[in-house]
Amino acid sequence: MKDTKNAQQNNKTRNLFNFIKILSNRFRSKESESLLKNSRKDKLIRIYFFILCGFVAALSIQEQFAIEQLLGGFLISCLLIFILYRDIMRYKPAYLKKYNMLFLLGLLLTGTLLIGRLFGYLLLTLSKGLEYETLESAFFGIPIPAGAMLVSLLFDFHTAITFSFAVSMLVGLWLHDASFTIYAFVGSITAAFSVIRCKKRSSILKGGGYVIAANVFTVIIILLINGELFTIKAPSSIMFAALGGIAVAAIVSLLLPLIEYAFKVYTDISLLELLDLDQPVMKNLMVTAPGTYHHSVIVGNLVESAAEAVGANPLLARVSAYYHDIGKIKIPDYFIENQSGSVSKHDKLTPHMSSMIIINHVKEGVEVARQYKLPEPIIDIIEQHHGTMLVSYFYQKAKEKGDDIVPMEEDYRYHGPKPQTRMAALIMMADAVEAASKVLTDPTPARISSLVDRIINHIFLDAQLDECELTLKDIHEVKKRFSYILTGIFHKRIDYPGFDFTDEDLYKEPAKTPKNKSTENNKSSKEGIKTARSLQG
Repeated sequence: MKDTKNAQQNNKTRNLFNFIKILSNRFRSKESESLLKNSRKDKLIRIYFFILCGFVAALSIQEQFAIEQLLGGFLISCLLIFILYRDIMRYKPAYLKKYNMLFLLGLLLTGTLLIGRLFGYLLLTLSKGLEYETLESAFFGIPIPAGAMLVSLLFDFHTAITFSFAVSMLVGLWLHDASFTIYAFVGSITAAFSVIRCKKRSSILKGGGYVIAANVFTVIIILLINGELFTIKAPSSIMFAALGGIAVAAIVSLLLPLIEYAFKVYTDISLLELLDLDQPVMKNLMVTAPGTYHHSVIVGNLVESAAEAVGANPLLARVSAYYHDIGKIKIPDYFIENQSGSVSKHDKLTPHMSSMIIINHVKEGVEVARQYKLPEPIIDIIEQHHGTMLVSYFYQKAKEKGDDIVPMEEDYRYHGPKPQTRMAALIMMADAVEAASKVLTDPTPARISSLVDRIINHIFLDAQLDECELTLKDIHEVKKRFSYILTGIFHKRIDYPGFDFTDEDLYKEPAKTPKNKSTENNKSSKEGIKTARSLQG
């Protein structure tokens, strides 16, 4: 009887497992079908968009409307845009996942050509009005490098190189002049170079100066090759080349803030503005949660140094570190760095409730960031900087409570997602290392290095770094940088002669000086006490 019951029970469990497998397979097939549909939809949207960009680019390089010329220009434009697309897919695939960045790149490509046509018409009209004998010199004043400068500021330098190649080829087709292709390419590359790590808006004017020098130098070479350097064409060509560099700086200075606002993209210039302590959210953090603010500053120092070591943007690293814990503004007293007294507010709460409050600061941080309209990469880092890590203190407290119900580990983990970028992973490691360094009683270099190694290894073994691009070599460099910075922070000082900082009498008010003593001795004693207090603080 027992055997038959066991056999029936085994059959039931098998049937249940088979049913669950069938359901999971169906769900997986549905998910895979939806993913395939979404990927096909994305590809179709990109194809239609590139066809539209190719058509607009073909129209912008037409001298006269003719079907054959339009078709040829369209095919060449599509070919150059395809080269640009493949280069982005190979080196910067993240841009293709964001439709606003893809649309912005297409708009910059077609907009550069259309602005070039507009300036060509205006400069040609100006040359006719001034009665220049060589009207073609006016084309050297077309501000084609403005597009490459904007791409370098808004995207990156590598994308700006391929962009410069595509635009220069199209401009050469428009003007039917191979020398102007070289002229536009040299100016565009110089413009892109001049704004790498641009941190001030005045640097755009400096970039315009570099473009002027490159334009004039290239024009002189072109005139020399054509045997026209000592003709009447030279002065007007050089003048228009200089005007082109000035126009580049003016156009970029005008359009950059508009593009940043309209497309919600960021540059190093806008990131520097976020570091201003007069920003409302930073001021709120300093006043409401001073401990969290100090913690964020230290994390910023750690992350900036590590970002330089792994080839990430150090400015974005520092800004993200400053804002990564802004969710603690809502209830700062529930986080230990802001607690002034010995009594914690968590003493009256259950471990599960405490863990929910701690975990919720990530969600609150995202809401505050959206309220203050912070850039999207910073919001992503706020959301990812704890990944799916375990709130181990309250989890262990719940296990030690001795209840019949065993706490589930999932209830004490952050909701994620895990870090998707190197920057988010650096913030995660720096946050954990800085918090753990506060418990070191004797912070010698060896103990600091051991602590950093232990914390980062724990994060690695917990699979928190599985979805980002950090390599083992990068992690090794990060450990070295973190240890170096923390060793500098926890440095030791020599004893000050004449001061015993363990003596309680040092902090008592000085006895009143007898009337027969000089006022100078009284002043010196007060100054000594103030010095001691300041050193102790």
